[in-house]
Amino acid sequence: MRKILILVGLLMGAALFTGTPAKADLGCECIKLGSSPMCSSGVTACTFKGGGVCVLPCGYEPAKMGRKHHVRHARKKKK
Repeated sequence: MRKILILVGLLMGAALFTGTPAKADLGCECIKLGSSPMCSSGVTACTFKGGGVCVLPCGYEPAKMGRKHHVRHARKKKK
């Protein structure tokens, strides 16, 4: 019986640790009074910078840099 329990434990451990790695970083579900919960980059970003409380782990993805679009300006006509 003991051999079966050890074998089951080893198989469950192998199943948990073999898999595709997560692409998102582990973040923190930050909750503040009077606002909706948001996912922050970590505990320190939530408590010190955000003024909230870290409750649950979440998949944090940093904001992507937006592309700067070239704006055409109308040239003034000389008189």
